[in-house]
Amino acid sequence: MKKNKEAVYYSDYLQLDKLLGAQTLQSEKYGAPAHDETLFIIVHQAYELWFKQITHELRSVLSIFRAEQVADESLMTVVHRLHRIGTIQQLLNQQIGVLETMTPQDFLEFRDYLVPASGFQSIQFKELEISLGLKRKSRINFDQESFYTRINDKDRAYLAEQEKKASLFECVDDWLARMPFLEFEDFAFWQHYQQAIKQNLDHDEEILRTNELLSEDELEAELKELDSTRENFAALFDAERYKHMQDEGRVRLSQRAMQGALFINLYREEPVFNLPFQVLSCLADMDDNMTIWRYRHAMMVQRMLGSKIGTGGSSGHEYLRKTTEKNRIFTDLLNLSTYLLPKSALPPLPDSVKTALRRG
Repeated sequence: MKKNKEAVYYSDYLQLDKLLGAQTLQSEKYGAPAHDETLFIIVHQAYELWFKQITHELRSVLSIFRAEQVADESLMTVVHRLHRIGTIQQLLNQQIGVLETMTPQDFLEFRDYLVPASGFQSIQFKELEISLGLKRKSRINFDQESFYTRINDKDRAYLAEQEKKASLFECVDDWLARMPFLEFEDFAFWQHYQQAIKQNLDHDEEILRTNELLSEDELEAELKELDSTRENFAALFDAERYKHMQDEGRVRLSQRAMQGALFINLYREEPVFNLPFQVLSCLADMDDNMTIWRYRHAMMVQRMLGSKIGTGGSSGHEYLRKTTEKNRIFTDLLNLSTYLLPKSALPPLPDSVKTALRRG
């Protein structure tokens, strides 16, 4: 490393003159400055700075997953950077508490001066959603209609280009689908798995039918739920059934990718699956953190605005509340526990399987 030719000064390096001089109050243009507008601006500027860092980490992860082959040694970098994103997200969720120190009346002192600006116009957040895998067709109606209409031409063109690129969800789906696990020589895992599932579900049904504490209606409801579980398991190995689940929006991952994710989770204690399992866990955590952020944001907006519309023209709290579940991306990874078996029911992986997986 070469030594600096010039001495670096703290404030110059961080460009603090620009950073600390970037809080211009709208309220001051029309009269007395609203005290809490400074807080409002700083919190949102801090959000945008963290969005920039998250996007920086995400681009690095995407460069790894967009390669023709994902090298095992690169998964440590993926885990490290996804974990960093998750830690930043936790900080962003905590930051909402700072904004909540502003009362609704304090907000009303300057709210009308912000129209029609809105967080809906955060290009970095939109890019983040696109890069993760949130497609316009998956959004609620207001979002589908307004995704491009409330931003300028330059930003619209930029986001359109981002949508052409493979998202993290698509890359992870391809990566999981490439897992070579279905058949190895005389090892037929899925046949064993289906037999074990049938035994477990039959055992559950026997417990229900012999439970004298259940009324007829309760028994019928429990058996109906058990049949639904059987259907979910059957769809794992039936392409037509699985496609039907996808069409209904019940799953997003491809069938083979779902099988790959399940296999990794079932054998996560095997060294060869340790890093892939950590990748899937980080993705699930990231989705969780995003959902918590949306939920807390929706609750804060309700507290601040009640049933008023948002400054950008959306239905405010109602719109944000709907996005909490609708805009989830990696829900399938959170739902994998539906298909797990006890460790005692799993066949040990033969050495030939482990060797083949290391080569893959």
